Amino acid sequence: MGTGSGVQGDPLVVQVPGYIAGLNIRSCFAQRSNVTADCAPPIDATDRGWTAGKTSAGNYNPVYYAIVGMGSRGLSGEPAIYAMRIISSWLVGFFLAAIFAAAFSLRHFRRPVIAAAVSLTPAVFFLTGSINPNALEIATTGAVFLSLCAVLEQTASKIRPRRLPLVLLTLSASLLAHTRPLSLLWLALAAIAAVLCYGAGTLVKTLAQRGFQIAAGIIAVSCAFALWWVFAAKSFDSLLAGAPIPAEDAAVAMLDKTVFFMVEYVGVLGWIDTLPPPATLYTWVLGFGALLFLAYTARPVRGRWVMALLTVTVIAVPTALQASSSEKLGWIWQGRYALAMVVTLILAAGVSTRFRQFRITPWTKSMIRWGLVLGVLAHTYIFLEGLRRYTIGIQDHVNWTEMFDPRWQPPLTWQGLSVAYIAVLTVGAICLYRLLAAGTKGHSTSRAGIASAGSEA
Repeated sequence: MGTGSGVQGDPLVVQVPGYIAGLNIRSCFAQRSNVTADCAPPIDATDRGWTAGKTSAGNYNPVYYAIVGMGSRGLSGEPAIYAMRIISSWLVGFFLAAIFAAAFSLRHFRRPVIAAAVSLTPAVFFLTGSINPNALEIATTGAVFLSLCAVLEQTASKIRPRRLPLVLLTLSASLLAHTRPLSLLWLALAAIAAVLCYGAGTLVKTLAQRGFQIAAGIIAVSCAFALWWVFAAKSFDSLLAGAPIPAEDAAVAMLDKTVFFMVEYVGVLGWIDTLPPPATLYTWVLGFGALLFLAYTARPVRGRWVMALLTVTVIAVPTALQASSSEKLGWIWQGRYALAMVVTLILAAGVSTRFRQFRITPWTKSMIRWGLVLGVLAHTYIFLEGLRRYTIGIQDHVNWTEMFDPRWQPPLTWQGLSVAYIAVLTVGAICLYRLLAAGTKGHSTSRAGIASAGSEA
């Protein structure tokens, strides 16, 4: 924590290396999508002396920053900043993988796996590449929901408890509590949503298991420390302030923007200054819409309760938070703040519809193939749009060909990064296709074997 003036909206002053304190003056392209990143002066790696710097996150929980900050140990300048970004992306990447691992561990895994793929929008990946706890909050919230579903399903199916879902639940919940001030609320809602999917009776039986009791104890201790920090550091006190807005006007504006926030859920790039290409936006509108339509009509009807809870959360909680603070802070809300719940909503749609028949036919395989191709193209398109924004700027004319004469280049060049990104997307799509289009025999047999072992025990 740093020192502050006590005036609402004033950032805290902290002591950091000089090259970090000077980063604010290198945001010359912020909110100016036609200005490229070459306007920023080079970072002086030799400026490592302790310097006073201002931050709007000075009252946030320090756990994420302590982990990511290890990348600056022994490094300075751009190498230190990239090292911290890499550590952050690895950390988030682990929990994104945990989402898929938990989804696959379910008996009826196909729709939960599809929901996991659809829920990870370009916005999630864009935030993953930044030094910001928002991406970790999103990934761990999704991991909490699906790993708890996996644990509850083991109990409901009388399967011998496996350690992996319980370990993932413990890690994700313990870390989620320390990401952002709202994370404790997201943790509680994700847990409630998982319980609604499987019923209170299943939860009672799970609570009787010693392994789950140990995991719950670890999570409770972590949450207690996080809650103490929220009140001790006054984490809900914003260190930014804008023009005051009447509460009722803010509430109406938030409700009016409910659907518009879909744009930010998909991916507003840069310094919230570059909209996603319409083709990419429509791809996720189609994916979200299909999953939500199936979930709202799910059988058994019990599955719809979790959808109702999360839908109300995505609409009502942001509205209430913005309205309650608008008269002091002005407009503070961004769509990415609710992405943790949006991702959980889509994941819940996959879990709620897991009992619908999913027959592997030539038509189904064709649908899976074309859906994955569409996803790869949409991810690639918005990735190139982000590179265009930084290398040549978004101009009044169509300027894609100008990218071959860029004003600024990222490490490895934009061409190298594009090839690498397309390769990763392609490999991921192939793996998903093999998983989703394969016959059910191997997966069902393994589940039957585990169930048999559990009944014998």
